Amino acid sequence: MRNYLGKKDLLLIANPLGIIMQGIGVVVLIPLIIAIIYGESNFIEFIVFGFLSIGLGYILRRLPSDYNRLKLKHGMIIASIAWLWAALIGSFCLMYGTNIDFLNAYFESMSAWSGSGLSIYTDVEILPKSILFLRSLEQWVGGLGVVIVVIGILIRPGTAAARLYKSEARDEKIKPSIASTVKTIWWIYLLYTVMGIVLYVLAGMHLFDAINNTFTNLSTGGMSIKNNNIGSYNSIAIYIITMILMIIGGTSFLIHYKALKGRVQDVLKDIQFQAMLIIICVFSILLIVFSKLATIDSVFFVVSALSCCGSSIQSTNVMINWSDYIKIIILGAMIIGMSAGSTTGAIKLIRVVTIFKGMYWEIKRILSPQGTVIPRRISGKLVEDVEIREAGSYTFIYFFFMFISWLVLMYYGYDGINSLFEVASAQGNVGLSMGIVSPNMPEIAKILLIFNMWIGRLEIIPALVLFKGLMDIFRR
Repeated sequence: MRNYLGKKDLLLIANPLGIIMQGIGVVVLIPLIIAIIYGESNFIEFIVFGFLSIGLGYILRRLPSDYNRLKLKHGMIIASIAWLWAALIGSFCLMYGTNIDFLNAYFESMSAWSGSGLSIYTDVEILPKSILFLRSLEQWVGGLGVVIVVIGILIRPGTAAARLYKSEARDEKIKPSIASTVKTIWWIYLLYTVMGIVLYVLAGMHLFDAINNTFTNLSTGGMSIKNNNIGSYNSIAIYIITMILMIIGGTSFLIHYKALKGRVQDVLKDIQFQAMLIIICVFSILLIVFSKLATIDSVFFVVSALSCCGSSIQSTNVMINWSDYIKIIILGAMIIGMSAGSTTGAIKLIRVVTIFKGMYWEIKRILSPQGTVIPRRISGKLVEDVEIREAGSYTFIYFFFMFISWLVLMYYGYDGINSLFEVASAQGNVGLSMGIVSPNMPEIAKILLIFNMWIGRLEIIPALVLFKGLMDIFRR
């Protein structure tokens, strides 16, 4: 059986990739509305690069494609390229809109699209409103997934939609078909978006700020329009609303669907929801009791780190002076992440639960009489050996790539704990920073963090499939 990537595979990839490129172009055009509202004259970059993406996408869509032959490997390659392309188009807008060099612009754009929230801008409050909105919109769209957004709007139902859906590390089905599932996810996302905007406005936030902060916190992106992030508002009510949005964003859409249907008991029985509440409580107590962080700060930062949002109520200068104890607690939360099937990044709770359950079942098997059948279920679902192996192997690969970038940052002279914190934040798509990310950081370190953000959003495997596919092409 042929296992390499050939010319026919490239044709299969081209058509759906073209559709996604057109969707990305439309996203880039939307900030034009903000530029017009606020009387900003320098908005040509949105038009040029928005239509560039739409035009190139149109050309690819003209190529013949058989959607019925689209396989998971094609879906993964499409997703991998789509995220790189989205970051590229966004970076051009930032380059010409804010006069920064390409690498810094690409870093910022990848951070926004992937929901990482790390920023190279030292003063975001001087940026044009249209650029601020572009960053927020990219996070909002990226929170659902670039490919998933396009499935729900442009791609017809069928096997192709299923392959593309799975390519962005999603398995849960709310409805019988993938197309219906994606549309339901869209409606839930829009409902919570409106709710967030209304709550922020009622708490005294300006409408523009409310829209941007809802986009960034619901999507667990966390890239703020203020220099001191959510802390700029100095409001307990706004802090609480932000935590609610981060928890909503970090909870599986399947659980939201059940909750909105009134099936509260199903929500409370969900293992990921239970694990999330336990970790928030335990980690917050560890910070409140054994550190100098205030109660609201402790809970906020645990929720921010665990949800992989990265919103902050303290400045980076204050966070740098945290004790190593606080940094390790927050670091642990950033690595774990929240629920699969949500907008969050990192390893995700279901894998962590599966690994610990797997160890427990193995110990129980060893201690039990020979031939004893050990029931293996999580939230009532049967767990196979392959799922335990997948959770363990993914976690190993995740730490492997973190380790490489960690070594590179330390090579450039950055502190060990701070370097690990920064890498975990990038690969977990979090955004909390120890001040290492800056426009002047070494280029190699910047490129590696871009890579970490990219593979973290894709959940690594699609990126490896893309590299293997490229090797196949060059070998032939």
